[in-house]
Amino acid sequence: MKDNHPAAQLLKTLWSAAQGDERVLGRVRFVGEGELPSAFAVTDLAAASMGAAGLALCSLLGANTQAFVTVDRRLASFWFAQSLRPQGWRIENAEDFVIGDYPTVDGWIRLHTNAPHHRAAALRALGLTAPTARAAVAQAVATWRADALEAAVLAEGGCAATMRSWQDWQAHAQGQAVLSEPLLDWQPGLLMAQPTWALNPARPLQGLKVLDMTRVLAGPSATRLLAGLGAEVLRLDPPWWDEPTLAPEMTLGKRCARLDLREPNQRERWSDLLGETDVFVHGYRSDALSALGLGAEQRQALRPGLVDVSLDAYGFTGPWRHRRGFDSLVQMSMGIAHAGQQLAASDKPKPLPVQALDHTTGYLLATAALRGLHTRLNTGRGSIARASLARTGALLMQTLNTSGERTQHLAPETPADLATTREQTFWGPACRVRWPVHVTGVDVRWEIPAGPLGSSEAAWRR
Repeated sequence: MKDNHPAAQLLKTLWSAAQGDERVLGRVRFVGEGELPSAFAVTDLAAASMGAAGLALCSLLGANTQAFVTVDRRLASFWFAQSLRPQGWRIENAEDFVIGDYPTVDGWIRLHTNAPHHRAAALRALGLTAPTARAAVAQAVATWRADALEAAVLAEGGCAATMRSWQDWQAHAQGQAVLSEPLLDWQPGLLMAQPTWALNPARPLQGLKVLDMTRVLAGPSATRLLAGLGAEVLRLDPPWWDEPTLAPEMTLGKRCARLDLREPNQRERWSDLLGETDVFVHGYRSDALSALGLGAEQRQALRPGLVDVSLDAYGFTGPWRHRRGFDSLVQMSMGIAHAGQQLAASDKPKPLPVQALDHTTGYLLATAALRGLHTRLNTGRGSIARASLARTGALLMQTLNTSGERTQHLAPETPADLATTREQTFWGPACRVRWPVHVTGVDVRWEIPAGPLGSSEAAWRR
C-alpha cells in the first residue's frame, strides 16, 4: 500500500504520537479492500490504529528483530463493530427506550441512558417520573433548547450532548482546548528498583500484570489486546456497575472483580494490587481518582516503574475536562454526527457506522502501553500517557470526504473470516472473527473466555 494511502498517513500520525521511530513505518503492510459506509475514513483509521499497536509490539521485541506487521483492513473493520459470533444464543440487548437523539427547539440533543443512574438523571432534568414510551420523552425534550437541556442533564449527574457543527466545535472553548492537546500526552514516571521481566518473543507480555479500570469500549479494547499478548489482566468495577451487552465482547482474556474504592479497606486492597501492577489502564474522569488520593503521582509512588495509561471523553484540559462522556456523545459534540447528516442530506444526526472513537482510542492506549513497557524494559523508568475520544475525533475529522459516503463497501463476512476454535463463554459457545493483525513470530491468543463482571476475586492469579 502506497505511503500516501489514508491508512498509511494515519499510521504515521499515530506512530508519531506514540513517540515511535518513523524509519520503521515500512514494516507495516495493509491488505484488504472495501470501506465501512461513511464519509469518514473509518476503515483506514481502524487498520492504522491496530497497525500502530503492532508496530509498538515490533519495537518492544527489540531493535534487531525482523518482525513485520500485516493488517487486514476488512477484519479490522469487523472488530470495530463486534468480534463475537454467538453459536445458538444471543447477546442481551440492554438498550432502553430513552437513549437516543431528539429534536429540540433549536436543534438536536443526544441522551445517553444505558446505565440506570444516567437514565434517572435525564428523566429528573426533564421533569418526568416514570414514562413508559419514547414519545413522552420526545414531547418533553421538544420544549427545551438543546444547550439548556444538556446543562440540566449534566447538573443531575447524567450524560447528554448537543449536536454541534465542526465549525462550532472549533470555536468552542473545549474544542480549542482539545485541538491544542497531543493525541498522546506523555509524562515520565519513576524508576523501578530492579526490572525483572524476561520478554518471551512469542508471548511478549507473559508474566506481566495489567490492572484494568475501564468501561464500555475504549479502555476494554486496549486491555483485551494486552491479554491476547499474554498479560494477566484483572478488571475492577464498582459493585453497582454492569455491562450485560458488552461483557461477552469485552471481557475476553480477563478476570473480572469488584472493589468499591470509596471504602477504606477496599481502597487499601486496591493499593496492594497496584503495588504488583506493571500496566494500569483506567478510563475514570481525570478528577475521580485524585479525589481519593490516588492520582498519577501517588500511583507512581506506590509502584515505581508503573506504565500508567488513561483516557477520558473530552480531553484533559479545558472547561469540560471532568465531563462524563461516551463515543456517541463526543460525535454529537464535535461535529461528526452533524457532518454525516449534512452530507447524507438526512433529517436527523448521522453518526459513524461503528464506535470508531472508542476503538481507535483503545488501540492507541494499547500502543502507549507497549511503548511504555519498551521504555521500562530498557531504562527501568515508568511512564504516564493520556488520550481522549475528542482528540481522536479531531484526527478522524481530517479524513472527511466532502463528496459523500465511500462507495467500495466491504465484502460480506464468510465462515473463513472466523477463528477455527470455539470460545466457551459464560453464556454459551461462540466464535470470534480472526484477529486482523499478524506480527511475525507472535502468538496472539486469549486463554480466558469472556465472562460476567464481578465473577472473580480481586487478587492476582500468579
